[in-house]
Amino acid sequence: MASLRDLHDSLGDLGRSGVRWSLGFSVSWWHVVYLGALVLVLALSPSTYSRANRAALARHIVLGSAPILPWFAMLSALVSVVLIRIVIVTAVSYGLSQYALEMVIRVLVLELIPLTAALFVALRSTVPSGAELTAMHARGAFARADADPLRFELLPRVVAGIVAVLLLAAVSCALALVLTYAALYGFSIAGLQGFTRTLGQIFNPAVALILVLKTLFFSIAVALIPVAAFLRGPQAAQTRAAGVRNSPELESLVRLFAAILVIEVVSLMSNYY
Repeated sequence: MASLRDLHDSLGDLGRSGVRWSLGFSVSWWHVVYLGALVLVLALSPSTYSRANRAALARHIVLGSAPILPWFAMLSALVSVVLIRIVIVTAVSYGLSQYALEMVIRVLVLELIPLTAALFVALRSTVPSGAELTAMHARGAFARADADPLRFELLPRVVAGIVAVLLLAAVSCALALVLTYAALYGFSIAGLQGFTRTLGQIFNPAVALILVLKTLFFSIAVALIPVAAFLRGPQAAQTRAAGVRNSPELESLVRLFAAILVIEVVSLMSNYY
C-alpha cells in the first residue's frame, strides 16, 4: 500500500509540475507577443523620437553592432573560405564543378550566415542585454516618476538587436559572395557575367523573399525574446536564487533556440518543397 501511495504521489507531483510548466511556457510566449505589440506601438509613436530618445536609440544601436561586426566579419570570412574550398573540391572530384557555385551560395548565403548571425548577436548582445534590463528593474531603477524605461531602455535594446542581426547578415553575405567569386574565378572580371547570371537564377523573387523574411524574423526573435522577462517584473530576476535551471538567461535561450528552429524549418520547407 505504501508503494502504491508513493507512486500516486509521484504521479500527482509530475502532473502538477507539467501543468505549471505548460502554464509558464504559454505565459512566457504571451509576454513575447505582448512585447512585440508594445514595441511596434512605441516605434510608430512620434513622441518616441525626441532628442533624448534619439540619442539613446543611436547609442544602443552603435553599442549593439559596432563592437561585434569586425569580429563576426572575420569569423564569417574564415569559415566561408574553408567551406567554399571544401564544396569546390568535392564538386570537382565528383564531376559536378558546374554546380559548385550554386551549392556554395545555397549553403552559405541562404542557410548558414543568417542563422549564425542571429545566434552570434543573441549570445553576444541581446541575451546579456535582456538580463541587464531585468536586473535593473529588480533593483528599482525604473521606479522614479521621471523614468521612462519603455522608451529609454526597452525600445532601444530591441531596435539595436534587430539592426545588429540585419547588419551582420548583410555584410557577411556580401563578403561570402566576394570570396566565392575570388575562389572560382580569381581576381579577373572574366567570370562576372556567368557569376551574376547564376545569382539571378538562384535568387528568384520567391527565394529572395524567403531569405529576407527569414533574416527579419530571426532578428525580431533575437531582439524580443531575451528582453521579454522584463515584463514579468522583479520576480523574473529573483528566480536567480532558485538555481541555474530557473535563471531568466537560460529560459530566454531555450525559447530563442525554439523560435529559431521553427523559423529555419519553415524556411527550408519553403525553399525545397
